Amino acid sequence: MMIVYGSIVSPFVRKLLGFLGEKGLDFELKGVGIGDPDPGFRAASPLGKMPAIDDDGFLLADSSAIIHYLEAKYPEPALIPADPEARGRTVWWDEFGDTVFAACGGKMFFNRIVAPKFLGREGDLAAAAEAEAEELPKLLAYLESAIPASGYLVGGRLTLADLAAVSPLVNVRHCGVTIEAATYPKIAAWSEAILSRPSMAPWIAKEERMMAKVLAG
Repeated sequence: MMIVYGSIVSPFVRKLLGFLGEKGLDFELKGVGIGDPDPGFRAASPLGKMPAIDDDGFLLADSSAIIHYLEAKYPEPALIPADPEARGRTVWWDEFGDTVFAACGGKMFFNRIVAPKFLGREGDLAAAAEAEAEELPKLLAYLESAIPASGYLVGGRLTLADLAAVSPLVNVRHCGVTIEAATYPKIAAWSEAILSRPSMAPWIAKEERMMAKVLAG
């Protein structure tokens, strides 16, 4: 069985878990933290970045690399469209989720939660506040404007684009930021629909229970 190394609070791991669920693939999630010395994890991810996989001896790290590998190995149901334009847009949204959106959410999540709760040190609260006030509204405005009437980012159906773009939003939510439906009606409806899918909902529920204990501690 495939082993997935990672933490459920990582947006990159969350994206991969949703992808695996949509594909109906069996796997074992082995929890690891930042810089974890677990030998299996370090063999699969020499740079210590999550997620990483061990697929019957094939080792690979980086969520996008893993997903492209799995899409080629298990092409149905297709989550990366074959149509050139749809594929290009899907890759764009994957990049959007993994870079600018995850970076913005990461400044908030790391400094407000990871640093004090997991690493035992103070976070840069000014950087977190600046990300929330200056960066996040621009990204949300763009995302709101880009969600089609279909409720899916590409091609009128679920693709990697939706999984990648919605995942960093969960970390933003953990920081106490509410996406108001009055301001962002399309994001509110879209994110609720994606995160409530059977591929995502059990992981989100587990994550929220864990975060509730962390924040209460």
